[in-house]
Amino acid sequence: MNRTAPIYVAVVDDDENVCRSLGRLLRATGIHPITYASAEAFLADTRHPQFDCLVLDIQLGGMSGIELAQEIVAKGEKTPFIYITAHDDPEMQARAEAVGCTAYFRKTDSGSDLVDAILKAAV
Repeated sequence: MNRTAPIYVAVVDDDENVCRSLGRLLRATGIHPITYASAEAFLADTRHPQFDCLVLDIQLGGMSGIELAQEIVAKGEKTPFIYITAHDDPEMQARAEAVGCTAYFRKTDSGSDLVDAILKAAV
């Protein structure tokens, strides 16, 4: 990858520990994460940078990650998004992929695989 500009990633997850862990992992690889505890908090933040990728938890307390992605796509935004979930099932994965995600991971999957997917999506 020959990119010189910083990579900005939004992490939307209602689990504070996941946000903290992903934030550390991404910063350690030179990626700039901004975390949000809900889809609503992400949508309300008008000061965030132009994100290169979004990492969305599927099951959030209010609006789901799938609903957030659907709203983003409906607005015509082209930011790639990756789903992460602790509650994986084939039907949920099919719904997630139907929205057009770049990748889909269980929270127990390798962090390096997630970072690789982010780097590919951010090109």
